Amino acid sequence: MVFSEKILAAQSKQQIFSEKMDKGYEKERFEKLGIKTSVAERFRVFCKKLSKSQSMTLLLMLDFFEDNGISPNETLGPNMQTLESKIKKRINAVIAIIKDIEKNHDKPTTAMLQSLFMEFEPKQEKLILEKEVEEKEVLIVEKNDSSNQL
Repeated sequence: MVFSEKILAAQSKQQIFSEKMDKGYEKERFEKLGIKTSVAERFRVFCKKLSKSQSMTLLLMLDFFEDNGISPNETLGPNMQTLESKIKKRINAVIAIIKDIEKNHDKPTTAMLQSLFMEFEPKQEKLILEKEVEEKEVLIVEKNDSSNQL
């Protein structure tokens, strides 16, 4: 009985351990890295903030740097601000160009086209099947006959 209890305890620990494992990386073995104690503590705190394992946090960090083409040696502060200001300037320039096109190109051209279409508006031709119906005015005239009284 003691042996079977130990097996059951080991199996339950294995299930708990496998549930905590990172999905897709369950079969991989662990590797040790040489990290200074202070750096390791900071990294563990950072992992807890992300609610990820140490392996997954490091993988996310590597993917971020590779995908964005950023080096950890660079600072993003001034670069991001200058990039943002350059983008805003370009957007303002594009808006100014579009307003100028509307003012000096589109509106006069549209007005000229409308005036041309107003002058040469095609007359509506009648269909061949359509007959002209003349309306006759009917006048009602009362007789002033004194013999026919109601």
